[in-house]
Amino acid sequence: MASMNDNIKTVEAIYDAFGRADVGFIVDQLTDDVDWSSVSELPIAPWHGARHGTAEVQTFFQQLAETITVTEFTPLSFASNDTDVMTIVRFSSTSIRTGKSGTMELHHWWRFRDGKVYHYRGTEDTALAAQLLTDD
Repeated sequence: MASMNDNIKTVEAIYDAFGRADVGFIVDQLTDDVDWSSVSELPIAPWHGARHGTAEVQTFFQQLAETITVTEFTPLSFASNDTDVMTIVRFSSTSIRTGKSGTMELHHWWRFRDGKVYHYRGTEDTALAAQLLTDD
């Protein structure tokens, strides 16, 4: 069984892989039946909503890359227990279509089974996301 520190190291490695656009590495850290969701009451951004399985997670990253350019991704805080890691990340991006930029805090919840992520929930400032992605 993985320890709290192992799980934090895995999340840190996932974040490093995100920074170098290595989606393959990220997917390798997930269970085949991963339950992945970028939570939003309304589907404001193409990456919002539930995904199941690694193929759908790859689509999440593709939609993200087609919509925004990430200009900052700085993990600010990690908390964990034996199965979960919670993080807060400062996130800045620019919409490819509108050219608008903004900064927000992301909250990520990672759940582990046998050393791999089987459940992910991410929340963001959806009002800011809507501002960045829509025309004035």
